[in-house]
Amino acid sequence: MIGNLDYSLLQQLWWLICSVVGSLFLMLTFVQGGQTLIFTTASSEEEKSLIVNAMGRKWELTFTTLVLFGGALFAAFPLFYSTSFGGAYWVWMLILFTFIMQAVSYEYRKKPGNVYGARTYEIFMFVNGSVGLLLIGAAVGTFFTGSRFTLNSYNQVAWATPFHGLEAALNGFNLAFGLFLVFLARTLGAMYLVSHVAHENLVRRARKATLINLACALPFLLFILYGLLTMDGFAVDPATGKVFMEKGKYLHNLIGMPAVAVLLLGGLLSVVYGVVSTAFLAKNRGIWFGGLGTVLVGLAIFSLAGYGNTAFYPSLTDLQSSLTIYSASSSKYTLSIMSYVAIGVPFVLAYVAYVWKVMDSKQLTLAELNSEDAKKMY
Repeated sequence: MIGNLDYSLLQQLWWLICSVVGSLFLMLTFVQGGQTLIFTTASSEEEKSLIVNAMGRKWELTFTTLVLFGGALFAAFPLFYSTSFGGAYWVWMLILFTFIMQAVSYEYRKKPGNVYGARTYEIFMFVNGSVGLLLIGAAVGTFFTGSRFTLNSYNQVAWATPFHGLEAALNGFNLAFGLFLVFLARTLGAMYLVSHVAHENLVRRARKATLINLACALPFLLFILYGLLTMDGFAVDPATGKVFMEKGKYLHNLIGMPAVAVLLLGGLLSVVYGVVSTAFLAKNRGIWFGGLGTVLVGLAIFSLAGYGNTAFYPSLTDLQSSLTIYSASSSKYTLSIMSYVAIGVPFVLAYVAYVWKVMDSKQLTLAELNSEDAKKMY
C-alpha cells in the first residue's frame, strides 16, 4: 500500500514525520528551560538539587529526540542534511557542544571527587539551556530568512561567509526566534517543576516563573508573527521547480492552509492556558497544555516552511540552490522502505508515554534526595 503512494505524497509524508519529531523536541526543551531556572528560582542548594534531579529524569529524552530528528532528516532529506551540516557546521558544532556540556554536567555534578564544584556544572547546564536553544531557534529561523550558500551541479555546498551558520544569530528575526524558544522552554520548565516537585516554596516561585517567562517570550513571539505575516517568502513554481520571491508568501500559506493557522492559534492558546492554570488557578497540570501547545506550534512552523510550494531551506546567494521537500528528498524506494519502518513509531511513542508515567508516578521530594539512594541522584 505504501509502495503505491505517489512520490510527492511520500515526500510530504516524511516532511510531516520529521516535523512531528522536531515538534516533540521543542516540547522536551522544558528540560533545558528548567536547567536555566537553577539561578533564578532556587534559593538554596537543596532546591537546586531538586530542580536538577527533576530535569535529570528526562534529559536523555531531549538529546535522543534531537538525534532522532537529525537522523530522520538525514534519511528522508539527505541534500538538506549535507547542505546544512556541511556548510553551517560551526553553528551545529556549537549546539552539539552545549549538549555535551549538559551530559557531562549530569554525570559529574555530584560525583565524589568533583574538583570543579557543582556550580561549574550548573553553569554548563545554563549554557545548554540558553546558548544552545538560542542557536537552535536561530537555525530554525533560517527556514524563513534564508542562508548564504550555493550548490554546484554535484550538490557540493559552498558557504558565502566565514562564520558557517553562526551569522544566523545576527538576523533580527532569527534572534527573536531563538530568544522566544529560550523563554518558552523556561516557561515549560517551570510548569514541569510545579507538576513534579513536592516542595511548597520552590513550587510557589515556579508558578510565578511561568508568568514572568511567558511575559518575556511575548515580545519575541509578536515580532516573529509580524515577520511571518509581512515578509517576502521563497516560493516554488510547481511546474518548473524554479524558486522566486513572493510578497507575503507565508501569509498566503496560512490562508491557503487553514489547518496550519488552526494549529498555530490553538497551540498558542494552549500554552497560554497552561500558564494561566498554573500561575492563577493553582493547578498542577499546566505542563500538559503547555507541552501540547508547543507541539502544535512546532507543527505549524514546519508546515509553513515546507508545504505550500515553499523552499524550506532557501539560499540568499543563489535562489535556485534553495531546497524544497521535493528537491532535497531521498528516492521513492528509500522513502517507501522507511515508511514501513515508521509504522512502528506509534508503538514506540506509547511505550515512552508508559515509561514517562511510571517515572513520574510520584513527585520528587527532599526526603528522596536525602535517602540511601541519594548517591544515584544528579
